[in-house]
Amino acid sequence: MTYKKKVLEKLRDAIVNLDSDGVEEACKEALKNGVPAYRALIDGMAKGMEIVGQKYEAGEYFLAELIVAGETMKEGMAILEPHLKTGGVKSAGRVVIGSARGDLHDIGKNVVITLLKAANYDVIDLGVDVTAGEFAEAVRDKRPQIVAMSALLTTTMIQMENVIKELKKASLRKYVKIIIGGAPTTAEYAKKIGADAAAKDAVEGVHICNDWMKAKHF
Repeated sequence: MTYKKKVLEKLRDAIVNLDSDGVEEACKEALKNGVPAYRALIDGMAKGMEIVGQKYEAGEYFLAELIVAGETMKEGMAILEPHLKTGGVKSAGRVVIGSARGDLHDIGKNVVITLLKAANYDVIDLGVDVTAGEFAEAVRDKRPQIVAMSALLTTTMIQMENVIKELKKASLRKYVKIIIGGAPTTAEYAKKIGADAAAKDAVEGVHICNDWMKAKHF
Protein backbone atom coordinates (compact mmCIF):
# COMPACT_ATOMS: atom_id res chain seq x y z
CA MET A 1 0.00 0.00 0.00
CA THR A 2 1.34 3.40 -0.99
CA TYR A 3 1.80 6.16 1.56
CA LYS A 4 -0.79 8.35 -0.19
CA LYS A 5 -3.34 5.55 -0.05
CA LYS A 6 -2.68 5.17 3.67
CA VAL A 7 -3.37 8.88 4.17
CA LEU A 8 -6.66 8.61 2.26
CA GLU A 9 -7.69 5.63 4.38
CA LYS A 10 -6.79 7.60 7.50
CA LEU A 11 -9.11 10.37 6.30
CA ARG A 12 -11.90 7.90 5.56
CA ASP A 13 -11.57 6.24 8.96
CA ALA A 14 -11.47 9.55 10.80
CA ILE A 15 -14.87 10.47 9.31
CA VAL A 16 -16.32 7.05 10.16
CA ASN A 17 -14.96 7.29 13.71
CA LEU A 18 -16.27 10.87 14.11
CA ASP A 19 -12.73 12.03 14.89
CA SER A 20 -12.48 15.75 14.06
CA ASP A 21 -8.89 16.05 15.27
CA GLY A 22 -7.94 13.05 13.16
CA VAL A 23 -9.61 14.58 10.09
CA GLU A 24 -7.73 17.85 10.47
CA GLU A 25 -4.44 16.03 10.94
CA ALA A 26 -5.04 13.73 7.94
CA CYS A 27 -6.10 16.63 5.67
CA LYS A 28 -2.92 18.55 6.47
CA GLU A 29 -0.85 15.40 6.04
CA ALA A 30 -2.46 14.69 2.66
CA LEU A 31 -1.80 18.18 1.32
CA LYS A 32 1.75 18.20 2.69
CA ASN A 33 2.51 14.97 0.86
CA GLY A 34 1.15 15.99 -2.50
CA VAL A 35 -2.32 14.44 -2.40
CA PRO A 36 -4.63 16.72 -4.46
CA ALA A 37 -7.35 18.31 -2.35
CA TYR A 38 -10.08 16.89 -4.55
CA ARG A 39 -8.69 13.36 -4.01
CA ALA A 40 -8.62 13.91 -0.27
CA LEU A 41 -12.28 14.91 -0.54
CA ILE A 42 -13.53 12.24 -2.96
CA ASP A 43 -11.34 9.26 -2.07
CA GLY A 44 -10.98 10.10 1.60
CA MET A 45 -13.72 12.04 3.37
CA ALA A 46 -16.53 11.28 0.92
CA LYS A 47 -15.77 7.55 1.20
CA GLY A 48 -16.04 7.93 4.95
CA MET A 49 -19.42 9.65 4.65
CA GLU A 50 -20.63 6.81 2.43
CA ILE A 51 -19.78 4.35 5.19
CA VAL A 52 -21.48 6.58 7.76
CA GLY A 53 -24.58 6.55 5.56
CA GLN A 54 -24.45 2.77 5.31
CA LYS A 55 -24.14 2.46 9.07
CA TYR A 56 -27.12 4.79 9.47
CA GLU A 57 -29.23 2.69 7.10
CA ALA A 58 -28.18 -0.46 8.96
CA GLY A 59 -29.23 1.02 12.29
CA GLU A 60 -25.67 1.12 13.63
CA TYR A 61 -25.56 4.92 13.60
CA PHE A 62 -28.39 7.32 14.40
CA LEU A 63 -29.20 10.99 13.73
CA ALA A 64 -26.73 12.11 16.40
CA GLU A 65 -23.88 10.29 14.62
CA LEU A 66 -24.94 11.75 11.27
CA ILE A 67 -24.79 15.24 12.72
CA VAL A 68 -21.37 14.68 14.31
CA ALA A 69 -20.09 13.15 11.05
CA GLY A 70 -21.30 16.26 9.27
CA GLU A 71 -19.48 18.52 11.68
CA THR A 72 -16.35 16.38 11.33
CA MET A 73 -16.61 16.72 7.56
CA LYS A 74 -16.81 20.51 7.93
CA GLU A 75 -13.54 20.53 9.89
CA GLY A 76 -11.81 18.80 7.00
CA MET A 77 -13.51 20.94 4.35
CA ALA A 78 -12.25 24.11 6.03
CA ILE A 79 -8.71 22.89 5.36
CA LEU A 80 -9.31 21.53 1.85
CA GLU A 81 -11.55 24.23 0.35
CA PRO A 82 -8.81 26.79 -0.34
CA HIS A 83 -7.07 24.12 -2.42
CA LEU A 84 -10.14 22.83 -4.25
CA LYS A 85 -10.61 25.79 -6.58
CA THR A 86 -7.79 24.57 -8.78
CA GLY A 87 -8.45 20.90 -8.21
CA GLY A 88 -10.57 20.33 -11.30
CA VAL A 89 -13.43 18.67 -9.42
CA LYS A 90 -16.52 18.37 -11.60
CA SER A 91 -19.75 19.17 -9.74
CA ALA A 92 -22.26 16.34 -9.44
CA GLY A 93 -25.06 18.88 -9.80
CA ARG A 94 -26.57 21.98 -8.23
CA VAL A 95 -29.17 21.91 -5.46
CA VAL A 96 -31.16 24.77 -3.95
CA ILE A 97 -32.31 23.82 -0.47
CA GLY A 98 -34.25 25.45 2.35
CA SER A 99 -36.75 24.94 5.16
CA ALA A 100 -40.33 25.87 4.30
CA ARG A 101 -41.84 29.20 5.27
CA GLY A 102 -42.60 29.33 9.00
CA ASP A 103 -40.23 26.45 9.80
CA LEU A 104 -37.15 27.37 11.82
CA HIS A 105 -35.70 23.88 12.11
CA ASP A 106 -32.48 23.20 10.24
CA ILE A 107 -30.75 20.15 11.77
CA GLY A 108 -32.09 17.72 9.18
CA LYS A 109 -31.51 20.19 6.37
CA ASN A 110 -27.92 20.73 7.43
CA VAL A 111 -27.25 16.99 7.49
CA VAL A 112 -28.58 16.76 3.92
CA ILE A 113 -26.33 19.65 2.88
CA THR A 114 -23.28 17.96 4.36
CA LEU A 115 -24.02 14.68 2.59
CA LEU A 116 -24.69 16.47 -0.70
CA LYS A 117 -21.41 18.37 -0.45
CA ALA A 118 -19.62 15.12 0.36
CA ALA A 119 -21.11 13.74 -2.86
CA ASN A 120 -19.67 16.79 -4.68
CA TYR A 121 -22.88 18.78 -5.20
CA ASP A 122 -22.90 22.55 -5.44
CA VAL A 123 -25.39 23.46 -2.70
CA ILE A 124 -27.17 26.79 -2.33
CA ASP A 125 -28.58 26.94 1.20
CA LEU A 126 -31.45 29.41 1.53
CA GLY A 127 -31.68 28.78 5.26
CA VAL A 128 -34.93 28.54 7.24
CA ASP A 129 -38.34 30.20 6.92
CA VAL A 130 -37.94 30.47 3.13
CA THR A 131 -40.83 31.92 1.15
CA ALA A 132 -42.11 30.59 -2.17
CA GLY A 133 -40.83 33.74 -3.85
CA GLU A 134 -37.34 33.23 -2.44
CA PHE A 135 -37.26 29.66 -3.75
CA ALA A 136 -38.39 30.84 -7.19
CA GLU A 137 -35.82 33.64 -7.24
CA ALA A 138 -33.04 31.20 -6.35
CA VAL A 139 -34.10 28.82 -9.13
CA ARG A 140 -34.17 31.69 -11.60
CA ASP A 141 -30.77 33.04 -10.56
CA LYS A 142 -28.81 29.88 -9.69
CA ARG A 143 -30.25 27.46 -12.28
CA PRO A 144 -30.18 24.30 -10.13
CA GLN A 145 -31.23 20.89 -11.35
CA ILE A 146 -32.82 20.07 -7.99
CA VAL A 147 -34.88 21.93 -5.38
CA ALA A 148 -34.98 20.39 -1.89
CA MET A 149 -37.44 21.51 0.77
CA SER A 150 -37.70 20.42 4.40
CA ALA A 151 -40.35 20.83 7.08
CA LEU A 152 -40.60 19.42 10.58
CA LEU A 153 -44.14 20.57 11.27
CA THR A 154 -47.45 19.72 9.61
CA THR A 155 -48.34 23.40 9.85
CA THR A 156 -45.35 24.40 7.72
CA MET A 157 -45.19 21.53 5.24
CA ILE A 158 -48.30 22.94 3.53
CA GLN A 159 -46.05 25.80 2.37
CA MET A 160 -44.21 23.35 0.09
CA GLU A 161 -47.17 23.32 -2.30
CA ASN A 162 -47.01 27.11 -2.51
CA VAL A 163 -43.39 26.86 -3.66
CA ILE A 164 -44.35 24.47 -6.46
CA LYS A 165 -47.22 26.75 -7.49
CA GLU A 166 -44.85 29.71 -7.54
CA LEU A 167 -42.36 27.81 -9.71
CA LYS A 168 -45.14 26.91 -12.14
CA LYS A 169 -46.34 30.53 -12.20
CA ALA A 170 -42.79 31.65 -13.04
CA SER A 171 -42.48 28.93 -15.74
CA LEU A 172 -39.57 27.37 -13.84
CA ARG A 173 -41.08 24.10 -12.62
CA LYS A 174 -40.19 22.10 -15.73
CA TYR A 175 -36.48 22.82 -15.28
CA VAL A 176 -36.05 21.23 -11.84
CA LYS A 177 -36.73 18.05 -9.90
CA ILE A 178 -38.27 18.67 -6.49
CA ILE A 179 -37.61 16.57 -3.40
CA ILE A 180 -39.17 17.11 0.02
CA GLY A 181 -38.24 15.78 3.44
CA GLY A 182 -38.95 16.06 7.14
CA ALA A 183 -40.88 14.07 9.73
CA PRO A 184 -44.44 14.74 8.46
CA THR A 185 -43.73 14.33 4.74
CA THR A 186 -44.58 11.19 2.78
CA ALA A 187 -44.39 9.94 -0.79
CA GLU A 188 -48.17 10.33 -0.97
CA TYR A 189 -47.96 13.95 0.11
CA ALA A 190 -45.19 14.62 -2.42
CA LYS A 191 -47.40 13.26 -5.19
CA LYS A 192 -50.38 15.26 -3.97
CA ILE A 193 -48.57 18.61 -4.12
CA GLY A 194 -46.69 17.87 -7.34
CA ALA A 195 -43.22 17.16 -5.97
CA ASP A 196 -41.11 14.44 -7.58
CA ALA A 197 -40.08 12.56 -4.44
CA ALA A 198 -40.05 12.47 -0.66
CA ALA A 199 -37.06 11.18 1.30
CA LYS A 200 -37.47 9.43 4.64
CA ASP A 201 -34.03 10.64 5.71
CA ALA A 202 -30.91 12.47 4.50
CA VAL A 203 -29.19 9.37 3.18
CA GLU A 204 -32.13 8.38 1.00
CA GLY A 205 -32.44 11.98 -0.19
CA VAL A 206 -28.89 11.97 -1.55
CA HIS A 207 -29.49 8.58 -3.19
CA ILE A 208 -32.54 10.02 -4.98
CA CYS A 209 -30.58 13.06 -6.16
CA ASN A 210 -27.78 10.82 -7.42
CA ASP A 211 -30.25 8.68 -9.37
CA TRP A 212 -31.77 11.76 -10.98
CA MET A 213 -28.43 13.20 -12.00
CA LYS A 214 -27.21 9.87 -13.41
CA ALA A 215 -30.40 9.47 -15.41
CA LYS A 216 -30.38 13.16 -16.44
CA HIS A 217 -33.93 13.52 -15.14
CA PHE A 218 -34.13 17.30 -14.85
